[in-house]
Amino acid sequence: MSELLLSALNLTKRFGGLAAVNDVSLDLFRGQIHAVIGPNGAGKSTLTNLLSGDLLPSAGTVTLGEVNVTGWTPEKISGQGLGRSYQKTNIFLPFTVWENVRLAAQSRQPFAAHWLKRAGKFTAINECAEKALEQAGLGYRRQSIAGTISHGEQRQLEIAMTLATEPQVVLLDEPLAGMGVAEAERMVALLLAIKKDHGILLVEHDMDAVFTLADKLTVMVNGQVIASGTPAEIRADAGVQAAYLGEEH
Repeated sequence: MSELLLSALNLTKRFGGLAAVNDVSLDLFRGQIHAVIGPNGAGKSTLTNLLSGDLLPSAGTVTLGEVNVTGWTPEKISGQGLGRSYQKTNIFLPFTVWENVRLAAQSRQPFAAHWLKRAGKFTAINECAEKALEQAGLGYRRQSIAGTISHGEQRQLEIAMTLATEPQVVLLDEPLAGMGVAEAERMVALLLAIKKDHGILLVEHDMDAVFTLADKLTVMVNGQVIASGTPAEIRADAGVQAAYLGEEH
């Protein structure tokens, strides 16, 4: 039985009279990619923000490992072992690829007593950053300025920065958005390579990638879950076909 890393139970988020997420439950296991799909406005990004602490739930709980993290700040949840990427690429454009990843690794270390020591001298941080850089396939770009590399490489860099924080759970919000075919293929290969050590929640509109990557899918429409199961079960679900996928899937 795979290790349960994150559990959301009856999560709800209301904005006035609108329930953007309504009574949603899901589990993330190590070695599994759990995709959340649905049309625009279904509540997918709101759900991700609830899991990461960027939004406070109106009801329900989030458990990370064995710790109830409901209501925690994003920084505290991150420190408990959760990393995430956002729809909009979130990197330091003027810095090198290496500096971006090292800064992410450095964020996990307390340095109050060592503020006069050069950041590059911390061996453990450098080793962590190096591992994340290689995992993301960006070793050859280490000295490139982040703002000059391709869109696909910037998304890889964001994942490298997430990995450098050594998370157990990784939340990815549309990591393939705006990519060409070759870039998307590299991202798919990267996610398959890192999933064995993590529990991954994937929000994505590229259905070919989703069905290649996902071990389990949850389908949301209007803030609610209408189906959850294996890719084969979701493909065969008449309600999902009618609401979202269409006949081609």
